[in-house]
Amino acid sequence: MFWLDRIYGQIEESLKDKIASGKTLLIRDEKTASGRVHVGSMRALALHAAIAERLSEAGIPHTFKYEINDMDPMDGLPVYLDAAIYQKEMGKPLYAIPSPDPKAASNYAEYFGGEFMAAIKEAGFSPEFYRASELYRAGKMDGAIRLALDRAAVVRKIYKEVSGAERPEGWFPLSVICEQCGKMGTTKVSVWDGSLVTYTCEPKAVAWAEGCGHNGKVSPFGGKAKLPWKLDWPAKWLVVGVDIEGGGKDHYSKGGARDVARRISEDVFDYPEPFGVANEFFLVGGKKMSSSKGQGSSAKEIVELVPPHIFRLALFGKDINQQINFDPAGDTIPILFDQYDKLLEKYWSGVRDDDSRLLEYLYPGRRVSARMFLPRFSQVAFVAQMPHLDFGDEMALLKGEALNDAEQKEAEERRRYALHWLELFAPEKFVFKLQETLSEAAVLSPVQKHALALLADFIEGQATIPDGEALHQKLHTLKEEAAIAPAELFSAIYLSFLGKSYGPKAGWFLSVLDRDFVLKRLKEASR
Repeated sequence: MFWLDRIYGQIEESLKDKIASGKTLLIRDEKTASGRVHVGSMRALALHAAIAERLSEAGIPHTFKYEINDMDPMDGLPVYLDAAIYQKEMGKPLYAIPSPDPKAASNYAEYFGGEFMAAIKEAGFSPEFYRASELYRAGKMDGAIRLALDRAAVVRKIYKEVSGAERPEGWFPLSVICEQCGKMGTTKVSVWDGSLVTYTCEPKAVAWAEGCGHNGKVSPFGGKAKLPWKLDWPAKWLVVGVDIEGGGKDHYSKGGARDVARRISEDVFDYPEPFGVANEFFLVGGKKMSSSKGQGSSAKEIVELVPPHIFRLALFGKDINQQINFDPAGDTIPILFDQYDKLLEKYWSGVRDDDSRLLEYLYPGRRVSARMFLPRFSQVAFVAQMPHLDFGDEMALLKGEALNDAEQKEAEERRRYALHWLELFAPEKFVFKLQETLSEAAVLSPVQKHALALLADFIEGQATIPDGEALHQKLHTLKEEAAIAPAELFSAIYLSFLGKSYGPKAGWFLSVLDRDFVLKRLKEASR
């Protein structure tokens, strides 16, 4: 069963009463705009977006809201920012920190949050965006703040019972924005009298920011304070009215954030835990990333590497409980295109199974393209690097006839993405340059030279360069004629033309080159 259909079945059972009543289900997700958002955050977003699309397919009314959290304090300094400028901002709410580019955004959170929202839209997802500061500053979180302060003893008890975290008597779950220095990561609340909190902005409260030492008394409402993460999360379930929200598997560990949030939601906010499932990580090159430290590949970079349907294949192609390892400097992108082509060929042949369900979800409108010729991405990438080749002519040769409009559009799109990938990330084995002269690397054995001489004789006997299939068959028989191992034969060809011991399919590769050039190079290399 397609993993999304499995989760939909769980939602049907868990929320059957709400669905039967016709309630509009609320799906929510969020990301803190602490820096350039890494692509790993797309995994949870894709889970929630897929659920929204599945509910649409079932005709169930719903809303998908995505929060850009701009209320958290800045607690890490990304390596790509000027420490001299931003060190003094540490501890302030993200919305109150200057933008790296004031012309592009009004504040720090809008700058990085805006970049992430653009990547989300580029990937074909369309949630309703809002900011955490909107909830707090409009007073929508005030009721939850009051409950958390009134029931601080219950919160302390839950922390201890669920996660083993000890909180001293007199500890309150709230961070106030200091009236003097504007920092919130450094403040500690000591008294709640039912209308005001007493707080201190402690100079050494945390290692990453310095408080100003101010003592004050202030109302905690209207955006003047914020709940800590493990209360902020369930408080938003209550305030936004969330029915469905999952999260990363790290939150679902025993005694972790989800366990704490569940108890707080039920015992402090009197709100039932929303339906949710854990998602595995989206790794880049095998590494989990941190946006606040500037590590890993950003969502913007990865989304721009492939078309939306290929990126959605990366996100949806594995079960939500399996890790994704997207390595732009490896084989990931060519493999994804090959996987997509196979899915389409299977779908066009009339097969309807889990693969066809997956394929349909690569297109937001569920519109799978009509049958057409699909040039292999690796072949497109090779031709794109050969300036002497006419791209359109070579694609027609691969197909065996002229491309129609849809095929031309597909080929050009693949060419555009291939060139971008080759420029930024492609590993050496995909980077080729036809050598204008015989490479010094082409040091061949006598048996290799003999094989190339036989190949030259075969081509010289043809009026035009043979097609890829004919050359493939000739290379197959040549292994016997010259008594040469396949690896030796192919490396001799690649060394002679590309200066490296590997390359694309040899028969096709030679068939797209000029006949006279091929003959001249083969004869030179065989001498």
